[in-house]
Amino acid sequence: MERLFGVLLGLILVVASSAQNNCTCATNKWTVCAQDVSGNCSCTLVGSDHKVDCSTLTSKCLLMKAQMIPLKEKRFWGRPRGLLDNDGIYNPDCEDSGIFKARQCNQTDTCWCVNTAGVRRTEKGDKSLSCDELVRTSWIYIELKHKRRSSAFDVLDIGNALKHLFESRYKLHPKYIAAIKYNSPLIQIRLNQHDSEKSRCDVDIADVAYYFEKDVKDDSIFHSNSTLTFSVNGDALDIEKLRIYYIDEKPPEFCMRQLVAGVSAVVTVVTLTAGFGIAVLVILRWLRTRKYEKVEIKEMGEIRAPNLQLP
Repeated sequence: MERLFGVLLGLILVVASSAQNNCTCATNKWTVCAQDVSGNCSCTLVGSDHKVDCSTLTSKCLLMKAQMIPLKEKRFWGRPRGLLDNDGIYNPDCEDSGIFKARQCNQTDTCWCVNTAGVRRTEKGDKSLSCDELVRTSWIYIELKHKRRSSAFDVLDIGNALKHLFESRYKLHPKYIAAIKYNSPLIQIRLNQHDSEKSRCDVDIADVAYYFEKDVKDDSIFHSNSTLTFSVNGDALDIEKLRIYYIDEKPPEFCMRQLVAGVSAVVTVVTLTAGFGIAVLVILRWLRTRKYEKVEIKEMGEIRAPNLQLP
């Protein structure tokens, strides 16, 4: 009887262990998951007790915060006029809902204001910096460049493939995909999502862009099927360049000093170039005049020389 009990206990442990291994968050690899007494799988963000909804995308703010955990442990065709995420990853402050707080600060008490995509939209200041509101990023432009190939993809095929990718993998409603343009090897994807038309169930385009960026850079956030294998009618689409522009509902508030300095530099360059051009023209004109004078002197000498030989 004891032997039978031991066998049954072993089978229960095997089943429990198998169930525990299946308790993962498919949409976020930076989570810690465990089963409760009811057998339900519950996941929290790495380094915090923030619960994660694994049926949809995790907000970019929470993802960036999770990425900072290992860093802490180790101690260490025309382009749109949008904001580029040039500041890279930082440890953000997030609201309880998961969105970015309007003001972000680092350990040196340097602060700045961000948009809903977490991209800096003001100059950096000190703790006295005030950010009245979290300005929404309503337009996102994604620029891709695929590797050179013998023939271009069909425009309609590449558009349909990208739409399917964003709808199935990133759960983005097709109404937010405003346009997809293709001129080999360049691809432009335009996402548009105003706050008034976004429901609670809809994923945010900033989160979609972040998941897509991580996929392209071979650092997928998804727990399983982490490598993005994207093809157009069976032909692999190998992306070698990616840029993302964030366009807010309100213009950025950067200090005019940098703009003035930039304009001054341009004016200086233009002035020097113009001055150099004028100097070259003056020198060429002077050389041409000297040439004419020499010719006139030579001609006069030839005319006078025979007269000197007359008796």
